[in-house]
Amino acid sequence: MADVVDAPGGRRLLLLRHGRTPYNHARVVQGHIDSSLDDTGLHQAAAVAPRIAALDPQHVWCSDLTRARQTAEPLLAATGLEATYDARLREFNLGTREGLSHPEYEAAAPEEYATFVTGDFDVVDGGEATAAVAQRMTSALDELLAATDPGRVSVAVSHGAAIRVAAVAMLGWPLEVSRSLRGLANCGWVELVEYHDTARGLRLAAYNRVVGPDVAPVAPATV
Repeated sequence: MADVVDAPGGRRLLLLRHGRTPYNHARVVQGHIDSSLDDTGLHQAAAVAPRIAALDPQHVWCSDLTRARQTAEPLLAATGLEATYDARLREFNLGTREGLSHPEYEAAAPEEYATFVTGDFDVVDGGEATAAVAQRMTSALDELLAATDPGRVSVAVSHGAAIRVAAVAMLGWPLEVSRSLRGLANCGWVELVEYHDTARGLRLAAYNRVVGPDVAPVAPATV
């Protein structure tokens, strides 16, 4: 059997998670809370920028939340690009659980928490459904891909759980598959490459790629 190769002129999407925040470090549920990067997160964003800039991205789209904007800033400086900020690239809305530490969440709703930590966020009280996140994320990413010229790469700066669900949806896999994927490291990224032999036209080229453990340490993922 011949090796599968990129489609001639195939476009690429790179989905980059934001750098670390104090909420990530303290294992506090963020969701739509508009947190900023901590010093480690700023270092991660600065370190990943030249690696991605070397790919000569055509577009950078970004969640409108501050932690994503701050992650994008060094990349924008390195490329001279201007970002498009889009609320569709936000993290899951995690309802009444936003602002709770993981121990607080577990104490408040132990059965719900036990399901939540498996990656099933549909149980979250007042939270956003996985299908709704997938719909808004793929809507934005389909537009970004359509705006990308043949042979070029474009970047979406977003959030860990939202990227995980979006990658699965863009690949045409059942959304439940996202629960089997480990969480992305801060400033870890997913790469999707255009092929001709898949229903949606994309294949997974990389998952949770980082510039190095010194700047993007592997740690329990938090949202």
